[in-house]
Amino acid sequence: MDPGNDSARPAVVIDGSLGEGGGQVLRSSLALALVTGRPVHLHSVRAGRAKPGLMRQHLAALQLAAAIGAARVSGAEVGSREIDFIPQTILAGRWQRAIGSAGSTTLVAQTVLPALLVAEGESELVLEGGTHNPLAPPFEFLARSFVPALRAMGAELDVELVRHGFHPAGGGELRVRTRGRPLRPLAILARGELRAIRAQAIVAGLPAHVGERELAVVQQKLGIAKDRCTLVMAENGPGNVLTIDVETGSGVEVIAAFGRLGLPAERVAAEAVRDAKAFLRTPVPVGAHLADQLLLPFALAGGGSFRTLRPTTHTTTNARVIEAFLPVRIDMHDEGEGVWRVDVIRVPD
Repeated sequence: MDPGNDSARPAVVIDGSLGEGGGQVLRSSLALALVTGRPVHLHSVRAGRAKPGLMRQHLAALQLAAAIGAARVSGAEVGSREIDFIPQTILAGRWQRAIGSAGSTTLVAQTVLPALLVAEGESELVLEGGTHNPLAPPFEFLARSFVPALRAMGAELDVELVRHGFHPAGGGELRVRTRGRPLRPLAILARGELRAIRAQAIVAGLPAHVGERELAVVQQKLGIAKDRCTLVMAENGPGNVLTIDVETGSGVEVIAAFGRLGLPAERVAAEAVRDAKAFLRTPVPVGAHLADQLLLPFALAGGGSFRTLRPTTHTTTNARVIEAFLPVRIDMHDEGEGVWRVDVIRVPD
């Protein structure tokens, strides 16, 4: 696919210190530059972080986006705080990248996935690094929450976890296969009936009792049956994550809590249970993390609506970046009692 790039077009200028000043501004800007063919100039990259500028996983995302977009790039080095990215096209095909650390494969994937979803032809993306990172959506969120929503919009894609990779060791592998197709608008406004609550504890390089204790807390606090709880013993540790799936008529909300050195398994489980109960208390179909991820595909589809919890800074920042590239307006309205409605509306060019 050729997005119709004209090198003479003025670059979109994005301030990387927007919102939390993290890597999401960079990832969304690269994704939008690819799908629109518009050059982008980013400054103050990750200005809100303790170590500003590009880290290794951000550089991997930039390099992969440049390859897929046959882009001209300046500032592609670790620590860089200013980047120029000028895409020329979108190339479908097989793309492989080793992040070289436990950097998040799911976040790198989401940087280039929008372009591959609209590219002409089939693509396969193979990413090596972290698949389960405390500051990124785990693979289970991608597979059970985000990808089904994209399929409901007409996307044709599959994701596969080849190997788990926990922070700080990494060593995981994620694969994505897709065929470019137009996305259609989607409305997710009602939750529907509660169908099931399931829990999964993944333990790597640690005793099995860590996951068993986590699942015991979930059974007790959420009242779910033992056969709805699964213990997975993985390799490439040490690492631990507990996920709770809340399945309703509108989809699956995936809640995750990560084990950390010195934090008892019971505390990890308590974090996940707290977040699950918060989601269940408010009758919204879309959780805060999925809300953030839906904005860009909704904008590419030309519109859509969903109800969610109070938008996070990530979500509001993402909205501002999207509006800088695409002819859409993203409205967020407080409907009361913790329910917010988000509308992505196409506006005349």
